[in-house]
Amino acid sequence: MPQTPTQTEYEAVIGLEIHVQLRTQSKLFCPDSTRFGDEPNVNTCPVCLGYPGALPVLNKKAVEYAVMLGLALNCEIAELSKFDRKHYFYPDLPKAYQISQYNMPVCTNGYMELSTGTRVRINRAHMEEDAGKLVHAGAEGLAGSDYSLVDLNRAGTPLLEIVSEPDIKSAAEAREYMTNMRNIVRYLGVCDGNMEEGSMRCDVNISVRPKGQTEFGTKTEIKNMNSTRAIEQAAEYEIARQVQILESGGSITQASRLWNEATSETMLMRVKEGEADYRYFPEPDLRPLHISREWIEALKRQLPELPEERRARYISELDFSTHDASILVDVKELGDFFDAARPHCPHYKTLVNWLTGEITAYLKTEKKSMADTRLTPNALAELVELQENNTISSTTAKKLLAELLEKGGSPAKIVEERDMAQISDVGELKKMVEDVIANNPKQAQQFRDGKEQVLGFFVGQIMRATQGSANPELVNQLLRELI
Repeated sequence: MPQTPTQTEYEAVIGLEIHVQLRTQSKLFCPDSTRFGDEPNVNTCPVCLGYPGALPVLNKKAVEYAVMLGLALNCEIAELSKFDRKHYFYPDLPKAYQISQYNMPVCTNGYMELSTGTRVRINRAHMEEDAGKLVHAGAEGLAGSDYSLVDLNRAGTPLLEIVSEPDIKSAAEAREYMTNMRNIVRYLGVCDGNMEEGSMRCDVNISVRPKGQTEFGTKTEIKNMNSTRAIEQAAEYEIARQVQILESGGSITQASRLWNEATSETMLMRVKEGEADYRYFPEPDLRPLHISREWIEALKRQLPELPEERRARYISELDFSTHDASILVDVKELGDFFDAARPHCPHYKTLVNWLTGEITAYLKTEKKSMADTRLTPNALAELVELQENNTISSTTAKKLLAELLEKGGSPAKIVEERDMAQISDVGELKKMVEDVIANNPKQAQQFRDGKEQVLGFFVGQIMRATQGSANPELVNQLLRELI
């Protein structure tokens, strides 16, 4: 990565263009499926293949999703918008133009607040159809490939392109903005947010300028970022690269660049085309889009609790730490699971500890989602209560959790059927403690001589003898009394 010189203090100016693939079952202007992973070119028809005379018909559900996302981003919803043709020539665009929105988009003038206090203004969010996909054979990417094939399954898939103003001030803010956007689309259910599958893509526009200067520098665009981590890394690299060029007396060329994960650097893709090159004009085959105020208000009433609202609720009502609240907000399924389990579990902070600790670790290790497990909210609440009531030990609880994740079931029934309840009978435990002390006189004397750590040896002996069922607090108490 280039080293950032320090002769002049520079600041970054960053804006993001995010393409959100709307989660409709059919394409934007034809009935073909939007299903991911099908055989190449099976989800196509004369409309998305660009056959002469095939006319587009607008997907109403896509419009609803676009309006809902616009409302969640504090946008103004246009009661009148239209579609335009954006011309460019590329093998995965059969018509040689893309149906998009130019000067009358469906959503304008929104904003998002970041944790740093920065308000990122959203210039517009406009609907458009996606292009197809080029599959390069013989190499990773176009360079060095033997040949390329075209898969048009994705052609015509509905997108909402969200264009921010250049208000983002750092690579970390760019990552937070993208993370928040992904959370919002997932909470709304308008997109699955899977960047690695291409259902959410991001172009990062970056320029730098000396601090105090109001005029923008020349920007570069980093295309098709596929993870929030890559967005932050690429932005950090590009900021340093541009500063180094300017400090060396050079100038920045406006261009599109690609992020190379292997070398951790941006590379030139092409010199950036200008807006005039697209030759926009109104789409003659689609009528203007009218969105009534009544329709907008009806969709507003359908909006679910959004990520920042959930975060605020956890912190203010439940006194969660920002860290715990963020985990449950950023991983929506964990927050949903918590909300479903909480009514059955008064010890909700212990519930959070299980979700953000053992369960999160299991999901990462096994590369699973909560939906892939057999654990239910009721079962987790039941497990927490068994532990909190000292019916089972923490060791037993962990063993049970592993089984519940894989096989499901009722913790209370399993404990009863297998006699796994924690031993808290003083008389029974006292006899065990006396036997362990009698069988280990050397360690007992070490403890009397002040070696506190030896107590762990005795606790371990009792736990092994009871297969982890002994009440550890009571065992500790009895050991101190009897040694």
